[in-house]
Amino acid sequence: MAPDRTGHADSTLPRRIFAWAIFPVTFFGALLTLRAGQAAGLPHLGAVALAVLPAALLVVVSERVQPYAHSWGRSHDDVRTDLTHMLLSQVAPPQLVDAVFAVTLATFGAWLADHVGGSIWPEAWGFWAQLALAMVLGELGQYWWHRMTHEHDLLWRLHATHHSAPRLWWLNAGRFHPLDTVVAYSLSVGPIVVLGAPPDVVAGSVVFTAVHGMFQHANIDLRLGPLNWVFSMAELHRWHHSKALTDANANYGANLICWDVVFGTRALPKDRRHDPRDIGFDGDAGFPRTFGGQLTSPFRWAAVQAAVQAAVQSAQRPEPGDPEPDSDRGA
Repeated sequence: MAPDRTGHADSTLPRRIFAWAIFPVTFFGALLTLRAGQAAGLPHLGAVALAVLPAALLVVVSERVQPYAHSWGRSHDDVRTDLTHMLLSQVAPPQLVDAVFAVTLATFGAWLADHVGGSIWPEAWGFWAQLALAMVLGELGQYWWHRMTHEHDLLWRLHATHHSAPRLWWLNAGRFHPLDTVVAYSLSVGPIVVLGAPPDVVAGSVVFTAVHGMFQHANIDLRLGPLNWVFSMAELHRWHHSKALTDANANYGANLICWDVVFGTRALPKDRRHDPRDIGFDGDAGFPRTFGGQLTSPFRWAAVQAAVQAAVQSAQRPEPGDPEPDSDRGA
């Protein structure tokens, strides 16, 4: 069944304005708030929190004000799982990676700068230009990691957790296996740390990713228009969560869509009246639904696959009263 689209964004002027304004106003507002916090001398973590928390509140409220699908606004017995993932899979692993980076990659970056005769990072550029560079560079590693998790069965074991979500809403932006998060975050932040990006730019990339990620998965009826050629946002990302592989194996960008454009994997069907009929993957009803089950799933993959295949077969089994596939009815 297709998501029960509200269609409201196209019906009244206030809803149309909301659909076009909610993302750019909140997103750029969060980045400007970060800069204000940094200018006021707040520690980086405090400035990030000052920017992200109000943005998160706006996303939550917006899902109620103008939902994309009413059914996605109801609990699918997934709130506890998504909340646990947000805390333990999305917030905690980057803190661990940052601790490692502080000792290793920053040291390697200093060594590299000494050997090339100075900082590689364009420190003379303004903050916004540096942030744009950081996002484009950080996106490249994430793009290929994400794409490989779809194209290689061994890596899919990690990424299947993200696609097991029964609906799209802001909180499942954090539904990733912790190991998936560690690799993606390392590939995103690691290169810019090695190249010598200053802490305020790294903090900017964190705010960019956090706010964009919530909107990317949010149950909000919104529009981006030409910005869909810049950001890997909800209108593109919903297709990535489609059960149809021809739709899902595209739009790999975590924040920006630029590398999908370069490598030919950006996809936004011209006829968007028929958005993805269902999200997830075939047999996802058999995939573990609890945080603990998803945490251990890559390491007991044979059992998980058996449950998934059983769910596929169950879905294909005809309901009582349905004609048999080989029925000669009407002959």
